Amino acid sequence: MEIERVLVVGSGLMGSGIAQVCAQSGVEVILHDVSDQALARALKGIDWSVGKFVEKGQLKESRETILKRITTADRLPDKADVGLAIEAAFEDLAIKQSIFKQLDKVCGPETLIASNTSAIPITELAAVTQRPEKVLGLHFFSPVPMMQAVEVIKGIGTSEQTAAAGKAFVTRIGKEPIMVRRDVAGFVINRINFPSTIEAMRLVEEGVATVEDIDKGLRLASGRKMGIFETGDMVGLDVTYGALMAIYQETGDPRFYPPLLLRRKVRAGQLGRKTGKGWYEYDEKGNRKPSIG
Repeated sequence: MEIERVLVVGSGLMGSGIAQVCAQSGVEVILHDVSDQALARALKGIDWSVGKFVEKGQLKESRETILKRITTADRLPDKADVGLAIEAAFEDLAIKQSIFKQLDKVCGPETLIASNTSAIPITELAAVTQRPEKVLGLHFFSPVPMMQAVEVIKGIGTSEQTAAAGKAFVTRIGKEPIMVRRDVAGFVINRINFPSTIEAMRLVEEGVATVEDIDKGLRLASGRKMGIFETGDMVGLDVTYGALMAIYQETGDPRFYPPLLLRRKVRAGQLGRKTGKGWYEYDEKGNRKPSIG
């Protein structure tokens, strides 16, 4: 059965991006957030992003047609008539489990429930539902409209039919599925990327190189479109911290414990673009300020 309608819970950077790519692919979307202001910001961002794709001739439909596929809701419907619900909330187990309990109640028995978590094991989320066989991970990467890979993760109870449906949905919305067959914290891509992210932070801590030079080196020598710290500011330092802690708590592996500098910045509220300061500083429009020195 092809999924024609999706509920996205969380309208931040990831949730709004997921809603956008779904709408661009002809899928109807209900975008939910408890904050009307957050929903308004999300729609404004989606409008701008879709407009850029249209200007470049990368979309066949008009901006208006695509945006009409997205409706917003500041509360979950009593009955969610959707084929798939995707949770895209903050990287915190208790928050995500609370959302999964709610989704299990409001979604029909055949609805698949997915998490966009970047690190928390899917089995931990499926355990609070009555449908673990219909729960899976769909881990999109930021920025969602630009990044092609989506990890499709099986929890211990996820059925083969659910994994196949997740793979088909990812293909349907123009992305490339990466199948994750074992439910390990951090999955595949982040288990590869995070050690280098942590090492980059430690090199800054130790005064070996600056944030700017590390990012420049990664762009010029490694072919990355964005450096580690530029990406971190876009995603949010608190999100990176939450993901690292989830892996560390699950595995006990000290390699994944967040470096001191990251912990200090999170406690100081320096979370990246959304707070105006993270690894870099930003003006009120979100543009990066020139580095001094």
